[in-house]
Amino acid sequence: MASDDISQLADALAKTHVGDGELSFKGLGLKLDNAESVGELVREIEQYQGLRALRLEGNTVGVDAARAIAKALEHKDQLQRCYWSDMFTGRLRSEIPTALRCLGSALMHAGARLTELDLSDNAFGPDGVKGIEQLLKSPSCHTLRVLRLNNCGMGIGGGKILAEALIQCHRQSSALGAPLKLRVFIAGRNRLENEGASALAKAFQLIGSLEEVHMPQNGINYAGVMALASAMRHNPELRVLNFNDNTFTKRGTLAMAQALRHLRNVQMINFGDCLVRSEGAIALAAVLREGLPVLKELNLSFGEITEAAAFVVAQAVMDKPYMEKVDLNGNCLGEEGCEALRETMENMDKGDMLGSLSDDEGEPDDEDEEGDDDHENDDDASDDCSEDVEEDGEIVKENGITRKDDSPEKLQSPPEIMSFLSCPSADRLLQLGDMRTNLQQQVDASDPHKAADVLLKIASLYSEEPETKTAVLETTDVLLKKLLSASAFQSYCFLSTLLVMMGLLKGEVKMKKVSLVPGQLLCLEHAVQQEYFPKHHASLLHTFVSKNSDALESCSSASKRLSSTLEKKCHD
Repeated sequence: MASDDISQLADALAKTHVGDGELSFKGLGLKLDNAESVGELVREIEQYQGLRALRLEGNTVGVDAARAIAKALEHKDQLQRCYWSDMFTGRLRSEIPTALRCLGSALMHAGARLTELDLSDNAFGPDGVKGIEQLLKSPSCHTLRVLRLNNCGMGIGGGKILAEALIQCHRQSSALGAPLKLRVFIAGRNRLENEGASALAKAFQLIGSLEEVHMPQNGINYAGVMALASAMRHNPELRVLNFNDNTFTKRGTLAMAQALRHLRNVQMINFGDCLVRSEGAIALAAVLREGLPVLKELNLSFGEITEAAAFVVAQAVMDKPYMEKVDLNGNCLGEEGCEALRETMENMDKGDMLGSLSDDEGEPDDEDEEGDDDHENDDDASDDCSEDVEEDGEIVKENGITRKDDSPEKLQSPPEIMSFLSCPSADRLLQLGDMRTNLQQQVDASDPHKAADVLLKIASLYSEEPETKTAVLETTDVLLKKLLSASAFQSYCFLSTLLVMMGLLKGEVKMKKVSLVPGQLLCLEHAVQQEYFPKHHASLLHTFVSKNSDALESCSSASKRLSSTLEKKCHD
């Protein structure tokens, strides 16, 4: 090693922060190729008594240099925190796994018990994950609390290897009576996609101790998001969820909303640039109303959310005592919508809570259909809003027995009911007599599409003829009382589906819109006045009715009555 290089290294080491158990060579820009080049650095490590943290980030370490450093670490049994991000710039990708194995073997040999491992910004790919696989499985990581692997290019393969290593770590540590309690997991920009994310979800569900999960920009769509959502609900101490710039669409958002209903400690949610869209935003608003008591920050930016849905979200966060920021920038509010939202928030003395709206995309064109990036209408148009849906589609009953939703345990409907629903008419409704109450068995908030379809069919039979009017209103009252008594999440899912079918909200999944008749609006107008119809449900309907009056132009008189009644209910 040239004398000038040695002098440069000595000067750099002289400026190194050393103390409090931490030895730092952070950001020195050292090019460490061989044992000679790390001589001074190794001596610093060897001579440091009680080494608990080692910072090597911002340098570039070759295989021979890593071996020399590893040799110095073999006796550092008190080492707990390894900050080794951005450590292989300019190295061949084939070198990195060998270097990582050397360092990992040294930690295991020393008997170190790590609490934090940061290998971010090392583009080592799946092979790099193999380089730390044995370390992650070893007792040295049984105590791991923070794992940072941001921007490592792990890919699907690396995600699977990492997931299996964490699962093995948890199993082995559990067998010893001290299970792995990982708290912070960071793995953004890794191209994990659905398979990698789903593999990691299995590990997360098993671990159950996560407090922060950051997985932005991983190319995950609804299938992977659903798997992650299922895992998140098994981590009750979660405080931070960051899935920015993945692709939720409706299914993924509903799954995440379901998971959030089970979490009481979440403080920050970042679903920005995730195509949450309007129906998803409404589902999240429902969760805001019934849960998330300590939420401070919500990011739903760049999600193709329309003005009315954004208002529903804004209304839901108004009463959150710890709420500091809601980000709805980059959505589809339009200039007037942005101004109206700002004004509404300011009138509620919450203007400072609303983030910038400078990148709003403007109102969507009427002819635009919301995309179907993930083939979500390959199945049917129904939405799964069941309270206890697991990944395999089974529903867990209260007695612990599982069954498929379409199992023969479902009650069989009388033929008269089925005949009426196949071809509804006022005469057939009247002929049902007392059997009309059985129609409530045909609706359930966990199947909002069918529920909305049945409700609209019956409401379409409305007329001013007294006997028919009474029969229709009594029947719709029974149905709506059942549907709106469900959880806020399920009832909001039902109402958003109803809005889609009425043409007041653009749906993500293609479904047949009804040809509205005045009777349907008059039945809603009657229902809104009843005690069973909560004010926040009326507020949701009023938001969409008032902002989409053109869609109700064919029923202008009934529309005005409904709008007036909704407004009165909201302000009572």
